[in-house]
Amino acid sequence: MASSNSSMNPGSKADIAERVVQSILARRLQPGERLGEQDLADMFEVSRTLVREALMQLQARGFVEVRSRVGWYVVEPSFEEARETYAARRVIETGMLREAGVPLASALRQLREHVAAERDAIQTADAGARSVALADFHVCLAECLGNRFLTAMMVDLSARTTLVSALYQSQTEAQGSNDDHARIVEALAVGDNMLAASLMREHIDRLAARLDEKLASTVRSSDRLRAALLPGDRPA
Repeated sequence: MASSNSSMNPGSKADIAERVVQSILARRLQPGERLGEQDLADMFEVSRTLVREALMQLQARGFVEVRSRVGWYVVEPSFEEARETYAARRVIETGMLREAGVPLASALRQLREHVAAERDAIQTADAGARSVALADFHVCLAECLGNRFLTAMMVDLSARTTLVSALYQSQTEAQGSNDDHARIVEALAVGDNMLAASLMREHIDRLAARLDEKLASTVRSSDRLRAALLPGDRPA
């Protein structure tokens, strides 16, 4: 991801939190999945206190919740929260593009390379890689436009959108999203920020229109935590 922090200390609470967010983006952690404190402590070879602090950080960011006498779980956004997520993105991302200056040539090159990487990911059978690439476009865009605060905000919004999508959207429109991203980049390249903002709004509105409350699943997975958070083979 464009926003990953390579200087993060392995086993720190920031690293644990980042692993959880990245696993949400890759769809390796699903809404409603249990995050056992002792499992995480053993996995990262840290104390349960450190794990609890990391989970509390994630709770403040809206990614996990604690259930009394049960433990920590990845949040399951309500349908109303799903709609609010897209409403927030509509305001933030269109505003970001309207207010942006002319991107540097290096930034445009990075964005075009990202769109090409999305296209490559769509051709593979790795749903996680496809999900990460498409979600990361919005983080990469904020980063290329030079706003650190919006970049951090887009990491959280992208992960939140991934949880929403897992519950309320079918996964059949990846190529359409890639095409939308390409058009937004080319509008920026010719200096038409208003067109870029309009295209972004249309893109977000199309995604929001695909929300379907009936798709929400109550399926739980109890044994994928280690595979989701530790390096190694990823499930398809």
